[in-house]
Amino acid sequence: MEIKKFNDLEEKIRNIVSAYTELKTKHDKLEEQLKNKDLELQETYNKIRGLNEERDTIRSKVDSLLDLLQDINAAQ
Repeated sequence: MEIKKFNDLEEKIRNIVSAYTELKTKHDKLEEQLKNKDLELQETYNKIRGLNEERDTIRSKVDSLLDLLQDINAAQ
């Protein structure tokens, strides 16, 4: 009877270790995915920042050109 309990306990421990191994593998994969998504997010943020800077530069140039056109219209 005691050996049966010991065998049951051994089987439960094996199942726990197996489940732990599976969860550890899944955790590692998820960590890697999270790291990749963080890198993608940072790249996207940098791209948006660059586009915003470009937009501001273009806006400034357009404003300057509009001011020049107003000066031409005022001179006429």
